[in-house]
Amino acid sequence: MKATIGLGSNMGDRFAYLQQALDSLNTVIGVQVHSVSPVYETDPVGGPEQDNYLNAVAVIKTVLTPHQLLTETQQIEQEANRQRIEHWGPRTLDLDLLAMDSEVIATGDLDLPHPRAHERGFVLLPWSMLDPDYVVPGHGSVADLLTRVDVSGVRLRTDLQLVAN
Repeated sequence: MKATIGLGSNMGDRFAYLQQALDSLNTVIGVQVHSVSPVYETDPVGGPEQDNYLNAVAVIKTVLTPHQLLTETQQIEQEANRQRIEHWGPRTLDLDLLAMDSEVIATGDLDLPHPRAHERGFVLLPWSMLDPDYVVPGHGSVADLLTRVDVSGVRLRTDLQLVAN
């Protein structure tokens, strides 16, 4: 399956956390990072006042089930000292499972596609660099969705480039 993962960090060495997440994803048996977007610096959306984020999107190939992949991404967040203290609060690393092929899942711990991905510029802009024609089930193509959101707080960081080893 093809899966799309949103990466974000706004604490500590933000770029190092994003690169560490990609490297860790590539070590998971049954997962291979296929491509990664440019890095964007983004204003925080929702939650308490906090520092800006670095955000990117990765497309991976996997044989894992959605729940298995969720478990792996949460483990990678824990290894990066992710603390879940405050809803939408600052974090060393945030890995969001945005989509897996055309899967539609709504359980207590996993919703696919991600329930807010279609309305977030900091997700759609980097995603559009990798897979603009992907149709987010129930919402439309990434490229079309991007035309409907505010991206004024999303700025390309040409000085930072993640490597999908």
